[in-house]
Amino acid sequence: MKTADKSFDAVKFMRQERERISKELVQLTNEEILEHFRKKRLKRTPKS
Repeated sequence: MKTADKSFDAVKFMRQERERISKELVQLTNEEILEHFRKKRLKRTPKS
C-alpha cells in the first residue's frame, strides 16, 4: 500500500502544541493554570 504525500503532519503538530503549552504553564500555580483554561474556554465561539 502506498501512502499519500501529506502537507500537514498531525502528530508533529500535536507534539509542537503540547510542548508550547507546557512551556506556558510550567511556572504557573494550579490556580493560575485553571484560570488560564477558563479564560480560553470563554473566548471560544461555538461553531455554527
